[in-house]
Amino acid sequence: MEAGACLGEPRTFHDRTRRPHPPPFPSGGGPVSRRGIGIVDYGVGNHTSVWRTLYTLGYRCKVTSRPEELDAMDLLVLPGVGAFPAAMQAIHARGLATYLRAAAAADRPLLGICLGMQMLADSSTEYGETAGLGLIPGRVDAIGAGLWHIGWNAIEADPADPLLGRSANESFYFNHSYAVDCTPEFAVAHASLSRRFPVVTRRGRVVGVQFHPEKSQHAGRQLLTDIIGGLLHA
Repeated sequence: MEAGACLGEPRTFHDRTRRPHPPPFPSGGGPVSRRGIGIVDYGVGNHTSVWRTLYTLGYRCKVTSRPEELDAMDLLVLPGVGAFPAAMQAIHARGLATYLRAAAAADRPLLGICLGMQMLADSSTEYGETAGLGLIPGRVDAIGAGLWHIGWNAIEADPADPLLGRSANESFYFNHSYAVDCTPEFAVAHASLSRRFPVVTRRGRVVGVQFHPEKSQHAGRQLLTDIIGGLLHA
């Protein structure tokens, strides 16, 4: 197993069961009926599981790296598993770093998941110093020497938060060894292992979640619905 910042959930029986991918734009409409959700494809990440979860929630979604197709989407999702430096290299190789920074500057809603959340920060110390997208001020550091945060853990969030109110104190699935450190201004939910660290960050209409909502069953589906709905109407 590669010692990266964020890995996907170990395979289960259901993961091994082959099922056809849903079409990019399923019929029947959904919460985002005008256009849809663009899942940013940079060659690294758990696109299929995120795609499938959004599809089952009724959203229209498309996995793509083409700016003209992402431009047609109402909201962007940046997933990710693996190591920070390799992921950022892939983002730059496809010209997506410039695109995502411009999208955030234009106040377009963007959700980063797991490693995607970490890449929203200024930099990471994983395998040396690597610059991130710089969309939410913060730095990614190891949780602790030899520590890996894997499995279910509860988050601490403000019940009055418009995006996380229904998810305060819910448990979600984590799998990472690095975490974002940022000021309280941008940290809207925390979890604890050897120390307390942010697991949901936000700056304007850019949000990052450290856990995997697509692998967190009902709690994850509810949180995705609330965050996506909140960002689209912010």
